[in-house]
Amino acid sequence: MARPSRPPGFDMTYRPDSTVSFGPPLKERLPWLAYLAVALLISGAIVYGQHAPTNSWLFKYVVEDDRHRIMPASVCAIILFCSAIAGVLRDQMRGVVVNPEGIVLRELLSFGVPRVRRWSWSQIDKVRIPKTEQKGQELPVLRGNIGLDLWDGTSTLLPPVNNMLELAMMLERVALARAIPLEGTTGMLDDLQAAGVDSKRAPAA
Repeated sequence: MARPSRPPGFDMTYRPDSTVSFGPPLKERLPWLAYLAVALLISGAIVYGQHAPTNSWLFKYVVEDDRHRIMPASVCAIILFCSAIAGVLRDQMRGVVVNPEGIVLRELLSFGVPRVRRWSWSQIDKVRIPKTEQKGQELPVLRGNIGLDLWDGTSTLLPPVNNMLELAMMLERVALARAIPLEGTTGMLDDLQAAGVDSKRAPAA
């Protein structure tokens, strides 16, 4: 069933001008960042110990005691540092990407297996914005996840990202412009004209 048409002045072909990526929130990245900090500290201590004065306890522990270890301290430092960097980079692969063609959802499944799901704007039948909470003059805070009802009858929840309000506003702006049913609102867009959508139309096909 075709979506109801909008009054004149609404552009059903509207699309964002550029690609915007929303990574995971900081609280979800903290464990890997903490691991990276520990890896840097240990690797730095090992490197320093290899160049420390020969009569220092650190030189004796890192260099002289290596003869009793299965794995040298330098190899351990390399493995620890590389694993921490890989973990941080892999964690950054998660998130939501909004581009002119639609939405890309990047996830990490069990054992770190990546999964990418893409939906064009025409495949989205409804955008559901969670309730917002505002205190004083501060920006509203979304309490919940943004939901998408898809063309095939399924629905999905977008994961928390580092800027939920900005993501919700972008999706709300697109939904208003393309006549995609919208459930809920951020309260930040009074109408489509105020959002400046009319002046950013996609080129004719």
